[in-house]
Amino acid sequence: MANLSILGTGNMGQAIAAIAAKGGHSVQQLGASDLGTAVTGDIVVLAVPYPAVSDVIAQRGEELAGKIVVDITNPLNFETFDSLVVPADGSAAAVIAEALPGSRVLKAFNTNFAGTLAAGTVGPLTTTVLIAGDDADAKSALAGVVTSGGLHAVDAGSLKRARELEAVGFLQLTLAANEKVSWTGGFGVVA
Repeated sequence: MANLSILGTGNMGQAIAAIAAKGGHSVQQLGASDLGTAVTGDIVVLAVPYPAVSDVIAQRGEELAGKIVVDITNPLNFETFDSLVVPADGSAAAVIAEALPGSRVLKAFNTNFAGTLAAGTVGPLTTTVLIAGDDADAKSALAGVVTSGGLHAVDAGSLKRARELEAVGFLQLTLAANEKVSWTGGFGVVA
């Protein structure tokens, strides 16, 4: 069984923690007030908004060395909600990987809403978590957590695919914010 640390106690962090617990994995969930508590997980989920990532890395970067770090963020411009704040040829995951060279960075969960993770479904479909990364063993470990929790996992390719995942996440978020899709709905994957 895997040992996860989830940095963030919001809806997404809670939903991911529940999936891991359902699969029999140990979960440590840490919030902003837990700075003195060591990160114990082999898999660390950054369940914070993108603007908070740089602070998390500044505070905990050394602790993340050697760990699988899962970026779930969508790097939205939160002022306009109309664009991504990373270069067109980059991604939040690439920024994080550059800041954490000793970690195995994955992109996952950013195309899912907390409601679909908690329910385990998107409409009639089982919720699918898309996972991008350059380390096959790290992707396999995270996929094992996802599938043991009752969801599907699909390998979306290398970490370069994070840009496309972030574009899909951005589109889905803007559709939900404009009430075109439900926060308990969204995109599903038929494999």
